[in-house]
Amino acid sequence: MFKIALNAGHYYGTPGKRCLNTIDPAETREWTLNSRICEKVERKLQDYDGYELLRIDDRTGKSDITIADRAAKANRFGADIYVAVHHNAGINGGSGGGIMAFTYLRVDDYTKRMQRLLYDKLIEKTGLKGNRAQPLSTADLGECRLTKMPAVLLECGFMDSTADTPIILTEDFADKAAAGITEAIAELGALTKKPEPVIETADKDGGLYYVQVGAYRSKSNAEEMVKRLKNAGFDAIIKR
Repeated sequence: MFKIALNAGHYYGTPGKRCLNTIDPAETREWTLNSRICEKVERKLQDYDGYELLRIDDRTGKSDITIADRAAKANRFGADIYVAVHHNAGINGGSGGGIMAFTYLRVDDYTKRMQRLLYDKLIEKTGLKGNRAQPLSTADLGECRLTKMPAVLLECGFMDSTADTPIILTEDFADKAAAGITEAIAELGALTKKPEPVIETADKDGGLYYVQVGAYRSKSNAEEMVKRLKNAGFDAIIKR
């Protein structure tokens, strides 16, 4: 089973971690942007088999969990990879920016491949390449240093860039970013896609044939499938 540690960086109240008010009057918090992408990654991964996922941050955004505690949680989980989702700053109202992916200073080839794959998938899906001279970079970041597994910290655009901020605030960007991260994780873990659900159809004689979509160990996964079927206009129930 491929184990994934997923972290939405910071927490809601982290000082200074928000969009520049001259670009975004609401001053959207970084954790809000980070968590939105992570939640979408979780949902998209439900289309795959062969993994376990653990969110490292506080899903409510209310608790300031230290980097050391987050890394320790991932280490205890025995994660195969660690993916941290962040958003950047430092443009100070300029028009530069773009997505970046960081690893620790010295990493193995697998981690370098993971970094490249995550970055390439994000650029492929979002197009937010920007003007960074070294979008794939290294740094002495605690999340990458203290974790015992291959770890990549993603900076999904700049919150103080006139070019990036209007884009990263959108639901469309978050969905595309999550799609890129999910595809990269699926490739790294050699995850298999679940078969498409078979939907009931009426025969010419008017008879109905009832088809079981699937069996799930997780109630939340079962409920998600029921929701998807109902949204598509089909009758669906959970039975044990």
